Amino acid sequence: MGIYEVIERYLSENRVGILATVIYRAGSAPRDVGAKMFVGEDGKIYGTVGGGRLESDARSEALRIMGKPQTDILHIRMDGKEVAADGMLCGGDVDILLEPVSERFRDLYKAIGNFEKKGKKGLIVTKFLRHHFSKTFIDIDLKCIGDELPEGEIISLGRHFDDKKPLISEGVVIEPLQVSTVLYIFGAGHISQYISKIAKLVDFYVVVIDDRTEFANRERFPEADEIIVKDFKDIFNNIRFTGAEFVTIVTRGHAYDADVLRETLQRKVRYVGMIGSKRKVKIILEYMKKCGFDEGAIESVHAPIGLSINAETPQEIAVSIVAELIKIRGEV
Repeated sequence: MGIYEVIERYLSENRVGILATVIYRAGSAPRDVGAKMFVGEDGKIYGTVGGGRLESDARSEALRIMGKPQTDILHIRMDGKEVAADGMLCGGDVDILLEPVSERFRDLYKAIGNFEKKGKKGLIVTKFLRHHFSKTFIDIDLKCIGDELPEGEIISLGRHFDDKKPLISEGVVIEPLQVSTVLYIFGAGHISQYISKIAKLVDFYVVVIDDRTEFANRERFPEADEIIVKDFKDIFNNIRFTGAEFVTIVTRGHAYDADVLRETLQRKVRYVGMIGSKRKVKIILEYMKKCGFDEGAIESVHAPIGLSINAETPQEIAVSIVAELIKIRGEV
């Protein structure tokens, strides 16, 4: 469950909290600018701003100002002596913005969560100038939810939708919504169950696809964002491809794998991987050549899928696959 889903749940239960965001980082501090942690009024924490002292100090300060309509900036300076004394592995300087989460912004947080889950672009603009605190969510159509902004400022902010990192200036944080990467899992067998679980833990938007209702169902894939029961050949006209999607092919047979791979190679994707022995992979890739795909497209296929970690069980194989997905996702 993402930070904004957690916030929405707390507010629906008439509970408040504090949202902590890293707005400055120097040295070897563990988390980059934009890292978030939510501290509920019950003291529970979700997400992380770096663990250890960072997390402990942020939680303590959040609990101190809990319920107050104010923001706070926590300055943490970790020089060599402090790092050694605390037994930490990382040093550096970090500033953490602590902002109140209350009913006032309930619609805003709900909108952010919905856009995040659907993979839609948006901007979160947080202002904390002196005693003034405001928060606005701007969607791709430049419509605002939350506090109002001048029309000229909204238009100017539009250029930041595709930024990769937050922009921090004096008293203002402009954050492009970090949407989840879509992962299409073709096949709903045992390995897919573990791929789905692990991929969801690391913030992929998981879509499970199979033509068998007895396998592709909510009981077997409770964490999946979507479950689609449809013939592998027919589904490609009903799912979206923008070039950023990840595709894992783990169906129950060679013929199905070949069908899915052939359809996938006709579309632009960020990653495509296919399970199978070296012999099976060789046969299918040779078939792709006969289908007319060029060497570049065929060489882009990660097959056999996953990082080489001597995986044997379905769980281990899933770990190797998701590890490869994380590796590719992190490449610029």
